[in-house]
Amino acid sequence: MSTLPQAFLDAWENREPRMIFTTVDKQHKPNAIWVLCVKMLDNQRILIANNFFNKTLENINNNSHGSLLMIAPEREAYQIKGSIEYYTEGKIFDDMKEWLDPKFAGVGATILNIESIYYGAEKVF
Repeated sequence: MSTLPQAFLDAWENREPRMIFTTVDKQHKPNAIWVLCVKMLDNQRILIANNFFNKTLENINNNSHGSLLMIAPEREAYQIKGSIEYYTEGKIFDDMKEWLDPKFAGVGATILNIESIYYGAEKVF
């Protein structure tokens, strides 16, 4: 397992809560949404709770890759890119339901498999 850069991990711990999650459809048109319920599972995966995705879920079901844009202190931006997995049952889904605030729907657990991370235009992972 590769180790994520410490600067990124520090930024993650101090990030703004809202992030932008982007997927693409079959015609390669992007769809971007705000996400709030996000948790880093390990150095390879980030979990994003589905609180009623619509176009995003359609894109995920069509094998879209995705990116997560995070704003860190001092308005620094990191973009995490990777493949996506989706769960509506099992260990990952159950874990999400344990930490997710009950006021959120949590109808599915989206995993963004970290393949690359950019800090601005610089690839840092």
